[in-house]
Amino acid sequence: MASKKYALIGAILCLSVSLSFAQVGGSYDLRDSSLIPAKRMPQHNEFLNNSYPFPAEPRNQWEVGLNGGFPFGETSVRYWGPTGGFGIHARKALGYVFSLRGEFDWMRIKGLNFEPSSDFANNPAWTAQGYTPGVDHVFYNYRSTINELSIQGLITLNNLRFHRAKTGFNVYGFAGFGLTRYNTFVDTHDASGNYATAFDNLFNQIGGSNFTYGNRHTIKKDLKSIMDGKFDTPAQTDPGQPKLGGWPVYPVFVVGAGAEFKLNNKFNLALEYKQSFLRSSLLGGQEWQENGTTQTALASHWDSYSYASVGINYNIGKKSVEPLWWLNPLDYAYSEINAPRHMKLPKPVLDDSDGDGVTDQFDLEPNTPKGCPVDTHGVSRDTDGDGVPDCKDKELITPTICQPVDADGVGKCPDPQCCKDLKAYIDSAGPLGHGKCSIGDLPSITFKGRTVSLTKDGKALLASIAEKMRNNPNCKVAVIGYGESNKSAQQLSWDRVNEVIKYLVEKEGISADRFIFRYGQTNGDENTIDLKDGTGEEGPNTVPAPHPNLSKKK
Repeated sequence: MASKKYALIGAILCLSVSLSFAQVGGSYDLRDSSLIPAKRMPQHNEFLNNSYPFPAEPRNQWEVGLNGGFPFGETSVRYWGPTGGFGIHARKALGYVFSLRGEFDWMRIKGLNFEPSSDFANNPAWTAQGYTPGVDHVFYNYRSTINELSIQGLITLNNLRFHRAKTGFNVYGFAGFGLTRYNTFVDTHDASGNYATAFDNLFNQIGGSNFTYGNRHTIKKDLKSIMDGKFDTPAQTDPGQPKLGGWPVYPVFVVGAGAEFKLNNKFNLALEYKQSFLRSSLLGGQEWQENGTTQTALASHWDSYSYASVGINYNIGKKSVEPLWWLNPLDYAYSEINAPRHMKLPKPVLDDSDGDGVTDQFDLEPNTPKGCPVDTHGVSRDTDGDGVPDCKDKELITPTICQPVDADGVGKCPDPQCCKDLKAYIDSAGPLGHGKCSIGDLPSITFKGRTVSLTKDGKALLASIAEKMRNNPNCKVAVIGYGESNKSAQQLSWDRVNEVIKYLVEKEGISADRFIFRYGQTNGDENTIDLKDGTGEEGPNTVPAPHPNLSKKK
């Protein structure tokens, strides 16, 4: 019997190992107030307000289950063979580790000795049937039906996970108390109703008084062929024991272990082994054991029984999380560390050593003087390009003709008489301005990507160009854009040239007839618009868009 029982336990452990890597992901939302029972809402509100660091325990589901399996009797009469049983239970978690379970099991166990006995004087199950102690030889046997009701405390052993969120494999141990009642009968007749003669004949066949163990399996097989299979003789009972429905009732202590394998969030499969101990020596219908044919009574002992089962369990409950023994109590802490949703995080502070509004990691001029305006790269602005930053430049827009400048950004313009002579010469060229023009070199305007919008730096450069054009009223300026490789490039070139002229006319007040409109030119950067002296050149100041359907929006 023991070898078969341990083989079943071994099979349970093997299946446990094979399924131990099943994983289920995800958890519940700790901020979901519908999952929190009313009595824990104050703690939940404190947690949501960050005034208490621990979340409230959620409402969790009940587990109900049905099992079936094989019970084993450990009595004075040896094991007969496999029998059956079934049970139902309801289980509720009181925490992530501890839970309570109420269980009812119906079991049937059987026993049959393979050696004869004759010292049964104190057992009315045999004497009442006409067997004579010390003369007749019998083979003790029984069939007992057991009803057990118990409440158990269960300890979950593996839901605390440090390196994975959750597990689909749950190991637990349990212990508890309850009540059990049993009803035991003995088979005392053969098929013809005369059990004693048949047993004596078998006793003589297997050696009589010189009986040895021999082949116990053969003996049991012969016994089963003789017996009528009707367990209809009531076994010996303790007359002083309380009874329920005519069956004696005993306190019972149960211990065991099991494993659950998650099928989904509602169903799981359970394998379990339970051992039950009761203060009765009559579960097997015989209080004493005998040693072969010597008829020497051994000391009485307390009987017990075990139950190996497989079950299917189901979780019930609305607005509840799954039973807590399936959840990892560290899940919240690890989730918050990885992707904070609840904890308060300080705003990031980025260093800006020179206080110019551009953080150090993007600042190309880390030591900008205090109060100096800078561009997006943290470089001091220099509107007129004279090498003196605007914050120190006492002449913010110095004409190119008056450069280079001194340390204060002030330029030295040509002698006034020379300026008068130059103006007289320009005036003599006529209204078209085809004479000399001293506007000098003009800066280029750069666009980013494929946009047509002017940057702040670009607008500042156009302001300096407008100032030069006002100082040189007889000069014309050619605005040149590049890009002739395809229709899109041509239209982009036109849009940018048009944007530059439009800005100088509408924002800076320069007359439109002082510009020459050129787009789609070769040998140039498509993102750059060049401006140069166009005095003496011919060309329109506006042209139609070549491909208006490809025009870029600002």
